[in-house]
Amino acid sequence: MNLLKQTRLPTVNLPAAIRRKMWLSPFIKSYLVVFFAYLAMYLIRKNFNVAQNDLISTYGFTKTQLGTIGVAFSITYGIGKTVMGFYGDGKNTKNYIAILLILSSFAMFGMGALSGSLMGMMVFYALNGLFQSAGGPSSYSTITKWTARKNRGTFLGMWNMSHNIGGALAGGVAAYGATTFFEGNVRGMFLFPACIALVVGVIGLFMGSDSPEAYGLGKAEDIFEEELSAEDKEVERENLGKWDMFVKYILRNPFIWGLCFANVFVYIVRIGVDQWGVVYAKEVLGFSKEVANAGFTRFELGALSGALIWGFSSDLAKGRRAAVAMIALFAILGVLGIYQHASTEATYKWSMFALGFLIFAPQLLIGVSGVGFVPKNAVSVADGFRGTFGYLLGDSFAKVGMGMMADNKMVLGMTGWTGTFTAMYGATILALIMLAYVAYGEEKKIRALRHVK
Repeated sequence: MNLLKQTRLPTVNLPAAIRRKMWLSPFIKSYLVVFFAYLAMYLIRKNFNVAQNDLISTYGFTKTQLGTIGVAFSITYGIGKTVMGFYGDGKNTKNYIAILLILSSFAMFGMGALSGSLMGMMVFYALNGLFQSAGGPSSYSTITKWTARKNRGTFLGMWNMSHNIGGALAGGVAAYGATTFFEGNVRGMFLFPACIALVVGVIGLFMGSDSPEAYGLGKAEDIFEEELSAEDKEVERENLGKWDMFVKYILRNPFIWGLCFANVFVYIVRIGVDQWGVVYAKEVLGFSKEVANAGFTRFELGALSGALIWGFSSDLAKGRRAAVAMIALFAILGVLGIYQHASTEATYKWSMFALGFLIFAPQLLIGVSGVGFVPKNAVSVADGFRGTFGYLLGDSFAKVGMGMMADNKMVLGMTGWTGTFTAMYGATILALIMLAYVAYGEEKKIRALRHVK
């Protein structure tokens, strides 16, 4: 528990310009911890997807059983986003994510040891989901404590690339571990990535810290000579506790609720394309399996490049995160139509790339926007709260509801592939409406800070 205590040293008596120079080295160390810790979490999350065919052939698992194991992860991950995020606020979130990664690696060792047992894999994958649920919120909290508002979108965008890279590497790492160290046995797909994650987590405990205050450099606002946010001033003035902050800045904050529902609708579009894009390309557009898979790869590449560019763009827009996200959502409406009716391989592949690039604008910026509406000691739970909504509602509807539509079952009055696209168009429009309201709130805050200066 001592590892989770925040260290706050008195600010050294040096000019801000000198402290800015001293800030870089410890920041990079802390930033690398949250980047590679979250990347490693994806190595021991997505490896289960890769191992499914081997679990079927080796142990005779059915698709229903594999789906049940996956649902165990989804439930604990979705609920844990808020619960574990709430617990992490006010603590050393850099160490928190390292500890959670270590615990997650132990859960993955359990999956490897009991890979022939349905109940064993369900329990350990559920624990994995719980431990990983605060990975994103902890990263957001740590990066927020270290960075200035004017470039926070860029740094969070760069960090967001970690899960794209981790997801892309997961399959290769799992297969390499099984083939090289376990004679091709599926257990190696769980045990080898778990070893890597364990090493990353242990190293992460001894690198950097969660805030420049731990080095006596002062708050990021002091270092970069920015005005402290109204929310942080109020917390300091009224000495608010965690629960009071949660009620006031999360539960009673209409802009956080707007971001939560926008996140649900964005998840429907993102997972709708991510989960069903390959199937749609093969069944409806008539492309080969290889071409369909190539489109999925383009989608991930688009997402990878989009995360960085959109975060930087929102910084150029002086923190107008929601407004920038709306630009991407308007473009999505057009690109969805191109993707839906793609008649050539090139059109399909490039529309998938464009969708990946565009979808990750609101996906990223909804989280970055949320940071601006809460005090720093509530960043973790704020990110977790909107993640709970996105995962339990948006992700679930896209996977189950849209899957049922694709199987020609009626869901909310929609059916067939036409129904799935109607759902994605509708979700995009609803996300636009939610973010228009949030953009209004952001503009008020930006002008208020300008007035203070």
